[in-house]
Amino acid sequence: MEKITNMLSKFKKNLHKSKKEKLDKKLEFITSYRYVFEEDLKKQTDKKLSKIQKEHDDILLPLELNQLSNEDFLEMMTKEAFAKLDHQLMLHIKALKQSFKRKGQDTTSVEYQTKENVLRLTYDERKQKLIRTFERNLLEQEIKGNQTTYLEKEKELNAIYEEAKQALQKENDMKLQAYLAKESKKIQTLEEKIKKIQSKIALNTSKIELDGVTDHDLLVLKNLTMRFGGLVAVNDLSFTVKKGEIFGLIGPNGAGKTTVFNCITQFYKPTSGDIYYLNRIHEFINLNDYKVHNVIKEGIARTFQNVEMVWELSVLDNMLVGSHSKFNTGFFSHLIHSKQLKREENVLRAKAIDILKKLGIEAYMHYYPFGLPYGILKKIELARTLMTNPSLIILDEPAAGLNDLETKELAKTIKQIQKEYNCTIFLVEHDMGLVMDICDTICAISFGKKLAIGTPKEIQANKDVQTAYLGGE
Repeated sequence: MEKITNMLSKFKKNLHKSKKEKLDKKLEFITSYRYVFEEDLKKQTDKKLSKIQKEHDDILLPLELNQLSNEDFLEMMTKEAFAKLDHQLMLHIKALKQSFKRKGQDTTSVEYQTKENVLRLTYDERKQKLIRTFERNLLEQEIKGNQTTYLEKEKELNAIYEEAKQALQKENDMKLQAYLAKESKKIQTLEEKIKKIQSKIALNTSKIELDGVTDHDLLVLKNLTMRFGGLVAVNDLSFTVKKGEIFGLIGPNGAGKTTVFNCITQFYKPTSGDIYYLNRIHEFINLNDYKVHNVIKEGIARTFQNVEMVWELSVLDNMLVGSHSKFNTGFFSHLIHSKQLKREENVLRAKAIDILKKLGIEAYMHYYPFGLPYGILKKIELARTLMTNPSLIILDEPAAGLNDLETKELAKTIKQIQKEYNCTIFLVEHDMGLVMDICDTICAISFGKKLAIGTPKEIQANKDVQTAYLGGE
């Protein structure tokens, strides 16, 4: 009976958790869509203002021409007309030559020269006729320098433009306020629903009690062991990663660092031991109970040693690929490309552009990854992890293949992500300069066993670490 009760409780918890995830996504989209809505209003305003400006330019152009001297006016008007006539003459001469060649006649003959001269004279007459027409127009319209009229009209039109601009801005403000008032009710309703579901989840949760673990801890490894046949890659490893810190895992080649990452993200199921993680609903879960594709939903994102990109897509589209888990819409909406899907895509696109801007790589958003500098590709990978709103970002040798300058830039980017996005960073790295520069806590391992854990200075001074790396002090 107790077993059935536990199963029922777990089922209810998962059901409520699934509802909460959907509500969280919906809340994020409603909150984020405000910026997309504002951007759309701005684009509409710019389009309308551009149309008004063009109409005003069309009104001002004749007045502007009135300020020109007759000679300047004639030169400007005839320049384009003469260019067209010269082009037509060239085509006619070319056609005349081809006609003579088809008939087997010589293009240097007197007959050909006569016909070409007739063509040239005809076009000269047409040019003279154009000049006379323009001169007649000048007399009829009495085109004279009249700067006063032009300046008065320009001032009048500028006043009309500013008035239209203010009216459009006021209209946009009213639309935005109406939208925000409508959406604030939705947000309030969603927040109330999320609180209720949160309490239901708490009722159906058997809280994991961990000795020595505080509310400041995010990831806890307890006696983690990973065997591949007779090979022990990770041997009874335990450590704790705190919220908001940059935690480094170091060790010689073959120490088992990447294997630890693979166990945390469930690419490998550990032979023994537990991996506890404080998830999005602030409860400790054992990641061993989760499948690899569900780990991201709990707030964990990861990069790999090699750059993993969809090379046929642009950088911006690669960012959107990284946000697939944030969509509320299902298969059918994607199939018919529904309005809700378009709205979600707009929100995620705006989010991706914002992240690229903050990391200083927005100039590459429409480029294809193939051929971009390796340092930029590493930054794009980091940017993509932020599309899932992670609490923990796991970086597997982020500085591998980078030069000194690129490594310094990467260090700045990692610190920026930690502060601006309130993320915990957990990294494996061989570049000791980078590790000692950015990490708050470092854990050193060798042959899968923990050697030491502490601050960068403590690790540098540790004799076991010196022996593992250098064979001695």
